[in-house]
Amino acid sequence: MTDFDALDVIVVGGGGAGLAAAVSAAEQGAQVALFESERELGGSTQLSAGMFTAAGTSVQRGLGVEDTAERHFQHYMDLNQWQLKPGLIRAFCAAAGPTLEWLLGLGLDVPAAVSPDAHTPGLCRAGVEDVWRGHVPRDQGYGLVQVLDRARRERGVEVVLGTRVERLLYEEGRVTGVVADGIEVRAGAVVVASGGLARDPGLLDRHYPAARAAGEALFVVAAPGSRGDHIAFAEQTGSALTGHGWGLMLPTAYFQRYHHWQAGFPPKSRVYVNGAGRRFMDEDASYAVSSGIILAQDGPVWAVFDEKARLGLPPGYADWTPDRIAEEARAGRLLSAASPAELAAAMGVPADALTATLARWNARLAATGRDPEFLREESLAAKGSPQAPDPIAAGPFYAARILPAELVCTHTGLEIDQDAAVLDHTGTAVPGLFAAGEAGGGVLGMRYVGGGNAVANALTMGRIAGRGAARGR
Repeated sequence: MTDFDALDVIVVGGGGAGLAAAVSAAEQGAQVALFESERELGGSTQLSAGMFTAAGTSVQRGLGVEDTAERHFQHYMDLNQWQLKPGLIRAFCAAAGPTLEWLLGLGLDVPAAVSPDAHTPGLCRAGVEDVWRGHVPRDQGYGLVQVLDRARRERGVEVVLGTRVERLLYEEGRVTGVVADGIEVRAGAVVVASGGLARDPGLLDRHYPAARAAGEALFVVAAPGSRGDHIAFAEQTGSALTGHGWGLMLPTAYFQRYHHWQAGFPPKSRVYVNGAGRRFMDEDASYAVSSGIILAQDGPVWAVFDEKARLGLPPGYADWTPDRIAEEARAGRLLSAASPAELAAAMGVPADALTATLARWNARLAATGRDPEFLREESLAAKGSPQAPDPIAAGPFYAARILPAELVCTHTGLEIDQDAAVLDHTGTAVPGLFAAGEAGGGVLGMRYVGGGNAVANALTMGRIAGRGAARGR
């Protein structure tokens, strides 16, 4: 490991939050070093679509979208039932737009174009916001990390890869550096940006036990470095934690083991039904709310579709393909039957209810393109698929169990204030300690506001933390 002398700021973690912190601290004239436990930079940001949620941006204005940080703040707080600190969230929403402009200035490319999804560059619907705020960059999360890493190199921030910080140096009530590879490295301030805790089953049991309810269907898409190092740092420094029990679980089929861009997507012509055999939601509702809707149902939730929908699934994916569905059905893990009534018997739901549900689907959305109960046509239009879905009428019929089982990120982090300074159990800032991203708690709340929430949190609060650390060195 390189010897460092006269460091002003140490950043722990080389994902989006860490890179943003390192670059912003260096822009303030600080001497910065970044320690990353893995063999490459990027963390969960690099694995993401790179979508960034922000309001009042040049991209929005280029499309004639009028928006403000105050509207973003109001929506954010309302969706989280005002269980987050308003001062912190207002600061985050106010800084998110300028952070996106900063990234654009560094070379990020987000065109002023309408995007139907998280993978097409432009502006898309991120969640259930009143105006679209999801900014999708070219080259996704990988491109976002490359822009930040180039800025990091240009500003002389040195990186130490494959080196996990063991503990913080905490002397006379102040954080004064880190210990890595058994070596003390001192600095005026430390930014903890080491990611979440999704990869540590024990920490999940303690801080996000709801994730374990998915049982064998649970799979994790967070970066390998998401091992919850910030939890130990809290214990070492007497820092407070916040966000217990919160995180993001995406709805998936029981057999899915990859994120959608590898797993594929369920058929457009499908209905989600509950234990009463009735449809209860817009099947394309944002994951800002869809997991909560599913969990509120009595009994299992099923995706019901037919043979035409199965045969229409595109090949080349890992999970949602015609062959995989047939394989799961032959094994008896995915239910199939010749008629809706027989399928209902296998599902354990009332046959008359399921039959009526499919009849309404065929007579309404499939026939007219209108869904008066759940307004799914609006979600389909936002996704660039305004054509009416097919009827569900060609046997055999299938039912796949749907549940929140894809663990994306965790929200238990070091409690921070609006300057990303870490607080102790009395609410007082711990001198020399800052945090951002999943390691900084209080921005990601009980409800994930929509696509780009985590990336915006990481980079916005990372930038704020880097500036604060540079000032506090």
